[in-house]
This record gives sequence, structure tokens and C-alpha cells, in this order.
Amino acid sequence: MYGSENNRDDSERTAFRRAEKKYKLYYDNNASSKNKKKKQPKPVDLTEVLDFRSVLECYLQNGALPPGVIVLHENFTSPVFSLQNRPGFYFIPGALTIEEQCSLIKESLTDFPQPPNRTNHNAMYGPIQDVFGAAKEGKVLVEDNSPISSSETGADIDNGDCKEWKFATQKEASLRKCKSVSASVLLRKLRWSTLGLQFDWSKRNYDMSLPHNKIPEPLCELAKQLAKPALPAGVEFRPEAAIVNYFGSGDTLGGHLDDMEADWSKPIVSLSLCCKAIFLLGGKSREDTPLAMFLRSGDVVLMAGDARECFHGVPRIFTDEENAEIGHLETRLTHEDDLCFLKYIQTSRININIRQVF
Repeated sequence: MYGSENNRDDSERTAFRRAEKKYKLYYDNNASSKNKKKKQPKPVDLTEVLDFRSVLECYLQNGALPPGVIVLHENFTSPVFSLQNRPGFYFIPGALTIEEQCSLIKESLTDFPQPPNRTNHNAMYGPIQDVFGAAKEGKVLVEDNSPISSSETGADIDNGDCKEWKFATQKEASLRKCKSVSASVLLRKLRWSTLGLQFDWSKRNYDMSLPHNKIPEPLCELAKQLAKPALPAGVEFRPEAAIVNYFGSGDTLGGHLDDMEADWSKPIVSLSLCCKAIFLLGGKSREDTPLAMFLRSGDVVLMAGDARECFHGVPRIFTDEENAEIGHLETRLTHEDDLCFLKYIQTSRININIRQVF
């Protein structure tokens, strides 16, 4: 994550980098090196992490708020909190119902990564149909030995060898002498998918020419409702694009800005699902010391105006049973048809960022 900065003294790092390092997952060097899964995570000091769940509980009990925290809307789906020194930032703890969380988790794994929507796998394999379903069935992605023409690949595909990849059973794959990768590995390495207008990561802009599916209407309506605290009365949020981020144990999202949209007064609506994470909200410079806060499944963050110019990132997700805090989801995903979803959420986090592009 830190590249060449790994060998630097902490005094040479920016304030944001130091915070990332503080909360990042590290393993105890004294643990056995034979199996990383058996290593114990190094303890991390979480005393300075802002916990909006506790803030909410205290506020509902006696109206008390910690210094620097303001309550804006008491009668929303849940009280909406903001920070005095970060205008345009809004935190809505527990904004999503359990039913909404479970539905969005399932859609994020089954529907959202489907072509023509793009994922991080497009560059290597082209469009892949139903990675989650293939992983559930134990299938393998195999390379078709027949080259396909540029007209067949389409403008939205960027798999360099222009080969077609298809899912096959383990038995079928063993009979073919070709490149292959298991669907379960592809699912574990799924890092992002895009909805609505497609973002071109190489050009860092929205490419209107790329085929795409519209953001599903229920998600649009949910985003419109959630965006209201960050907008003047009578102004409506128009969901036009979304990026779904997938995190596994040890994954991080480095400090960055979301600055590709035309109108920064419109909020980014960020939905958190699955395992708990630490979110860092910095200032307009990487030298500004960021504030750390917990993000749990069902929490919603809005970033508009000045907050859009603030560096932010996710240095840590918690996948251990004690800290993941997904018990409410586990009790809802016990049906036989849901066990694959249950297995996924126990080691993962999903974040859906919905944007108005124009």
C-alpha cells in the first residue's frame, strides 16, 4: 500500500499516512510463519476512533454529544450527525434496515458485477457472467483457444490477448490444456464493479460511450432519500453512477479524493455493508491529521461541498468474530440458499458509493 514509503521513518510520512499505518492490519512476527491464517493480528489502539453508534446511544438517552459533533436531523431514518470542522460531511448510523442490508449484499454479489457493468476483472478476462454463481457451483474460468474479433469484444472490453473466457466444470477444465482460474479465486479478488455511467479508470473520467445498465430503481430511490440531509430543501439528488468496492481481510483503500463529478455540492452517498471498518476523514491536505471513525453494516456517510475536497480512506476492516459485528446479518442468512452469502460476508466488506455525475 505504501510503496517506497515502507522504508521511511514515520517522521517522513504525511499525517494521513501515519494514521493509515496506525490502524492497518499487521500480524505478530512471533506467530508461526507457516500459515498466515494462524497468525495473530497485532493489537491496535482504538481509543481515539469515533464511534457514532455510541454517540447515537448517548444522544438518545440524555441528549449529550461529544465535542465537535452536531446533530442536524432528529427525525430522519436515524439522527444525522455532522462535524463542526468538516462541513459537508454527514454520518447516519444504522440508516439501512437489516432487510435492506441483506438485499444489497446479495445484489452486490449477483447482479451489480454483471456485464455490461465493468469490474476489475475486465482488463484481464473481458466481461464475465455470474462470478458468484460460478463460485457457488465450484466452476473454473477457462480460456477459449479461438481468438475473437475486435467487433466481438466490443468497445467496453479490454482483455489484452483478445481471447474469450468461459466458465466450465472442474472436469471439463481438466480435459483442456489452457489457462484457467477458479471462480472462487475470481470472487475473492473482485475489488470493484460499476453501475450506471461507467468510470474509465485509465482516463479518470466517465465514458458516456461505454454500455451500461442503469442503477436499479429501488437503489436510486433509497439514495435519493438518504441524500436529503446534505441538500437544500426542494433540491433532488439524481443517482447517475455508482462504484461498488469489495474488501477482503487485510484490504485497504488508500487516502484519495472523489473529484471526478461536475458538481461537488451534490453528495456522494456511501452505504456500508458487512464487516466493520475504520474510516479516515482527513482535510484538504495529506498533512492534515485525519479523524478515525467506525463504519458498521447499515451506516451511511454523505460527503458534499467542502467535504468532497477532504482526503479519506479505509485502512482496516475487522473480520474476526469479536469485532466484525455482523451477528444481525448472520441470523438472517441461515437458509441453505444463503450460506454462500453468509460465508462471503464473514470475511468481507462491501461499500456502495452513489454519485450524481452532472
